[in-house]
Amino acid sequence: MYNILICDDEKDIVNALKVYLADPAYVLFEAYNGKETIDIVSREDIHLVLLDIMMPVMDGITAMAKLREISNVPIILLTAKSEDTDKILGLNVGADDYITKPFNPVEVAARVRSQLRRYMQLGGGSIKPSVLTVGSITLDDASKEVTLDGEPVSVTPTEFEILKLLMESRGHVFSPKEIYRRIWQEEPYGSDNTVAVHIRHLREKLEINPAEPRYLKVVWGQGYKIEGGRKK
Repeated sequence: MYNILICDDEKDIVNALKVYLADPAYVLFEAYNGKETIDIVSREDIHLVLLDIMMPVMDGITAMAKLREISNVPIILLTAKSEDTDKILGLNVGADDYITKPFNPVEVAARVRSQLRRYMQLGGGSIKPSVLTVGSITLDDASKEVTLDGEPVSVTPTEFEILKLLMESRGHVFSPKEIYRRIWQEEPYGSDNTVAVHIRHLREKLEINPAEPRYLKVVWGQGYKIEGGRKK
């Protein structure tokens, strides 16, 4: 699973790129200026950044220079045809590639795959840790164990995989359909209730008060996420 950050100050462009990159293997994050991009890369395990050049608050070139101080994540610039000078500057500062607007969906998908493949082959993309921690919850993927405050918690294989999915992308909201598609590997027809039941069971096992969860949160009309505690 790859975490991809899309940053552009135009929401329509962000939405279009989300459509082009709709893939069960991708978790998509959004940002609308360079500062938001730096904040997200600082706290999340991002594997690739699609970054616009001309943005308010902090432009893409400035953001990229700052990103290179903390990460070697692949960066693909989103540029207009008239921004040739910025393309060259961007490549000199540390961009790995660029895509010119208006976008060709096939080209976008191909360039993203190419950069991810190269990044992983070079060892830049760290393999997700086998031990994940959010607050008092710890999940060990190697031993398939979950603990709460150091005490073992009995979970089913499906509950384990849902919890792992949420913990790998702490703070990211997954729709019930997206969770179902990833965990069950089937098209999510009438899946909302199935996912809701498993989330409820996880809350009962991991929350002090399941009705007021500290970790497993619902975002009404959107889906579920896990948050709380410091990322490790």
